[in-house]
Amino acid sequence: MRRTVHLLTAADAVAWRPRHDAMLRQRALAGYRRELAGVDLDALAAAGRAVPADGEPRTMTGLARALPDPWRQLEPRALGEVLVAALIPMVQLPPRGLWRTAGGARYRPLARWVGQQPNPLTEAAGTDPVGQTQVRRYLAADGPAASADLRAWCGLAGLPAAVAAVRDELVVFRDQRGRQLLDLPDAPRPDPDTPAPVRFLPAFDNAVLGYDDRSRIIDDADRGLSRAERAAVAEEGESVAAFLSDGDSHRVRLTSG
Repeated sequence: MRRTVHLLTAADAVAWRPRHDAMLRQRALAGYRRELAGVDLDALAAAGRAVPADGEPRTMTGLARALPDPWRQLEPRALGEVLVAALIPMVQLPPRGLWRTAGGARYRPLARWVGQQPNPLTEAAGTDPVGQTQVRRYLAADGPAASADLRAWCGLAGLPAAVAAVRDELVVFRDQRGRQLLDLPDAPRPDPDTPAPVRFLPAFDNAVLGYDDRSRIIDDADRGLSRAERAAVAEEGESVAAFLSDGDSHRVRLTSG
């Protein structure tokens, strides 16, 4: 989703990948319109699918360079990215996230990895059971949330049929701007004054990217830290640094940015 790598079960991957095709194609092309001007994307996809038929995992540029003429005359990075990120459902093979060393990304078609083609989009009009599952999953992790937040999270156009189908299952709140926020009825909702411990988040953590209105996570009023809060951040930073360095001493200094 959103061209960010996610860890999914095989069942979720084959169910959800086709519904993201149009969005992924649009986003991949946005960065390479000049390099891919005039390219027949369906023909490129067919040529790209023929390459990994030999079962050999390939890097993004390796896939592009294995294409026959005239495709290989185009810019390899643009070709590889549009093939992997948009035109062919792919999995990124393990091992990838390696401890303290680089692990190059290699790809294989999703269908070959899981032994099943992605499910076609054949849901009956107005029901969208796959979308309903996505709505419930999102709210379980990030509710209460607005439809715009759901759209920002998954990259799809709000899943209106799915939201409407599950609406009777949900509870409704209002945010400070009067927007409707939806949530699962039995989801935990701590008191607003519950203290939250300091935690560092990765750059692409869903706690930030999972919302259209990101001020819900940190607003302008909370960007300045008190002396006690800065001390708590520094203490957590020391703990994280010690973990990443196997206990070696590190000094953590807070800077604005």
